[in-house]
Amino acid sequence: MSVNPISVEKQFQLNTCCVCFLCVQLFLASLAFVYFAKAFGGAYMKSSITQIERRFDIPSSLIGVIDGSFEMGNLLVIAFVSYFGAKLHRPRLIGIGCLIMSVGCFLIALPHFFQGPYKYETSVSHSTAFNSSESALPCHSNHSLTDADETLSPVLPSSACEKAAGSSMWIYVFLGNMLRGIGETPIMPLGVSYLDDFSREENTPFYLACIHTVGILGPMFGFMLGSLLAKIYVDIGFVDLVTITINHKDSRWVGAWWLGFIVTGTVILLSSIPFWFLPKSLPKQGQEESQSKSTELATVAEQENFLQEENQDEEKEKPVTFQELAKDFVPSLRRLFRNSIFTLMILTYLVAVNGFIGMITFKPKYMEQIYGQSASKAIFLIGILNLPAVALGIITGGFVLKRFKLGVIGAARVSITASVGSFCLLAVQGFIHCDNAEVGGITISYQGAPQVSYNPQTLLSECNMGCSCSMKHWDPVCAYNGMTYASPCLAGCQTSTGTGREMVFHNCTCVGEMMTPGINSSAVLGQCPRKSDCDRIFKFYMALSVVGSFISACGGTPGYIVLLRSIQPDLKALALGMQTLIVRTLGGIPPPIYFGALIDRTCLKWGTKQCGGRGACRLYDANAFRLTFMGLVTGLYFLSNTLWAGLYVKIVKRQKKLALRNQAKENALEGNDVGNGHANINIAKNKDDTDKESTI
Repeated sequence: MSVNPISVEKQFQLNTCCVCFLCVQLFLASLAFVYFAKAFGGAYMKSSITQIERRFDIPSSLIGVIDGSFEMGNLLVIAFVSYFGAKLHRPRLIGIGCLIMSVGCFLIALPHFFQGPYKYETSVSHSTAFNSSESALPCHSNHSLTDADETLSPVLPSSACEKAAGSSMWIYVFLGNMLRGIGETPIMPLGVSYLDDFSREENTPFYLACIHTVGILGPMFGFMLGSLLAKIYVDIGFVDLVTITINHKDSRWVGAWWLGFIVTGTVILLSSIPFWFLPKSLPKQGQEESQSKSTELATVAEQENFLQEENQDEEKEKPVTFQELAKDFVPSLRRLFRNSIFTLMILTYLVAVNGFIGMITFKPKYMEQIYGQSASKAIFLIGILNLPAVALGIITGGFVLKRFKLGVIGAARVSITASVGSFCLLAVQGFIHCDNAEVGGITISYQGAPQVSYNPQTLLSECNMGCSCSMKHWDPVCAYNGMTYASPCLAGCQTSTGTGREMVFHNCTCVGEMMTPGINSSAVLGQCPRKSDCDRIFKFYMALSVVGSFISACGGTPGYIVLLRSIQPDLKALALGMQTLIVRTLGGIPPPIYFGALIDRTCLKWGTKQCGGRGACRLYDANAFRLTFMGLVTGLYFLSNTLWAGLYVKIVKRQKKLALRNQAKENALEGNDVGNGHANINIAKNKDDTDKESTI
């Protein structure tokens, strides 16, 4: 029985087509999962900032350095990966990147297993031996602790000090986050280029939309996981939770932050598996029948369209050397930055990103200190309300561009309108706030009058003068008069009943000063909740925040289109690379650091490390915090809007000049056809001249 060779060949081509299609689909699904995993891990890191700050007893400025280490790692290898990665096995490089990211996540969680149990500041014993009806005498128990404040530091030897909270073990978190940045580098440039090379040209936009849609889910799940774990005690499974006297609303509470990094590291590790089994290259979709052609030639078919025919053979025979590329780099860079619209747009983006990164990093803390929300609730609300609004805004901006077929000027109008609208809502948010938390001796006097200024001596009053209280301890109690006291001792409490979180302090002399004799002068553990109208104010703030997030995101896609349309085609890749480099370097690393340093200046009550010295802040001056944080964010966005206005004027001027030049060209052609044209128009022939703003 004879076999038709033509049918065999067709069957072979059909099988090749199916394999190619399946490989592209597998790569698409794998890349979408990686986008989800990396966004999941990044959002969880942002949601854990407060927990890490409290666990290691470090100031906000240092936590800003740790947060910025991700960008540092990314920038270390981005140029190397972007250039050399395209010439190597791209799927395996992505797999290696995912492996490095997962190692970074596990390294961040590692200090939890090296450190001892978390020991928060407290004047209440952690022992379960106190089960009597009157288990401790807060005021009188401190009489034997003469000069207690001065003896905090020497009580721990250096070996124990290394394991204490606030030691240098935060360096593991710094290095782990840097590894996350290094590992994330190949995912976007190599993944998108691989997909674009081997998929149909008409399918690429749809594939990219699928990837980013799945990626949007990552931050939502990351913040929701952060919210869940913020309610679980850090040493869950290692300590008896009955002995813990604080809850998740306390400023000393540390959630199970380490557990989230194990989860995110595992998810990222799983996402790397498919990339180890994908080939280096594939037949391009729709061109499988051209088996005789090299796969490498097929992958660069689109790029060859931009080359002149007479130079193609020469280019194939004589590949461009590294020296020639380096020689052309500086002139290309000069051409790029001589484009005033591109330069101004980079500056605009840089200022806006500074404001955004600073805001998103410390927004949970802002919601805690200004509106009295717990860390877990603040993180949850950002993840469930703000992030979906941002995703919807990005989609809406793209839809508006497509629906109304807007050009560069139209896109610029949409972007600047969104920027101004979100700025107005942001400015209004600065005036919506609750009053300072009422803490005796810190924000309010023991007699109920507002405290003009705070220093440790204001914690002492006649009602607690005989108790020999430590002024460094932060173990707040809430009295029935609605005032918070820094510790049971400073509240003048004489006795206590119960154990753990159920402990109640009685006969508090400072509480009795403000109340009618015979009224309950007891206090319970924890800070007092804010006034009833604070919840209503907070809901109004969140509504403005969500609407502002949506409006701001609506300008994202149009702004990106303006950037793409303002640069020459041959400089587009270099322009996007420089934009990424500049914005991530100056917009991703500094903001958490200087935002944190300025926020630290508003702290009223610092915690104390186990080894002595200043720990994490326990209580901020809410008004100073609000003015500093919102003033800085609003100022940066105001400057960004000012730059946008100048940018819009330049774009309009350039478009008018281009329109006049095109009209002049048409008139010249018409004059040449008639034979009596007298137009004296010089059209630039020099390549360098075309890079300048068009003039007649």
